[in-house]
Amino acid sequence: MANDRLSGVFAAIATAVDTEGAPDVPRCLKLARHLMESGCDGLNVLGTTGEATSFSLDERKSLMTAYHEAGLPLQRLMVGTGAAAVADAVALTRHAAALGFGGALVLPPFYYKGVPDDGLAVYVDALVSATADRPIPIYLYHYPALSGLPWAVPLVRRLRERFGARIAGLKDSSGDLGFSREAATVAEDFDVFPSTEAVLLDARDGPFAGCISATANLNADLCGRAYRTGDRAALDTAVAIRGLFDGKPLVAGVKALLSHIHGDPRLAVVKPPLARFSPGDHAAVTSGYDALRARRVA
Repeated sequence: MANDRLSGVFAAIATAVDTEGAPDVPRCLKLARHLMESGCDGLNVLGTTGEATSFSLDERKSLMTAYHEAGLPLQRLMVGTGAAAVADAVALTRHAAALGFGGALVLPPFYYKGVPDDGLAVYVDALVSATADRPIPIYLYHYPALSGLPWAVPLVRRLRERFGARIAGLKDSSGDLGFSREAATVAEDFDVFPSTEAVLLDARDGPFAGCISATANLNADLCGRAYRTGDRAALDTAVAIRGLFDGKPLVAGVKALLSHIHGDPRLAVVKPPLARFSPGDHAAVTSGYDALRARRVA
């Protein structure tokens, strides 16, 4: 990358689960390398698709350390460090900073709902202060459908004014591109990543820094081609692959299709409380994926 800012196609990488229910490190690393070689500019480790909040603090830190020890390009990796407990979020963010991750993706503290912006501002202040010696860029994770708390644009502006470029950007999983566009006006160097690859042509010259997508686990090559060359046909196929999951559980579905693509049933395993993809959905999605890929090759 020409500078330290993250941009381009990011897969919200799934976390393989071993027989004990912990992150399956060898499989995680193998998938990470595959995605980086297949078209991703970077990865979002331990996000929603990575089932981060279903793993313990120690499990999350251990997986982060494994990425570091494997020599992966951490400067191109963003890692989820948000938590319901401020102390846990601080510990995770400090660990990410010490290891050299390119950014910390921060959910709001999600148990209490309807908290005032002042409370969220104190939470961010704790993360910024705790990493002052290793100033890792902080990306706010806006996913109110799951977290129950928004990073409202007025609060984002307030945080940016208070902490400057430490508040480097935002991932928007709300599905509201109007919100994404408004958030992108916070500052010229405030980088917004919608959670759909459908925005990639806009991101080439427009308001977004790229995308962070769950389905980039499955279509990284197409997303990379669309982003780097403007290939509309590649983007249309990538978006069609994403559309296979409409109305279906996305995380379980992504993992089920990963197991099909890589011929590895272990990749389909999810952590409780998620449940595995149903056999009917699995059959429908895999046949749809194979048909789209065959049509693309033809």
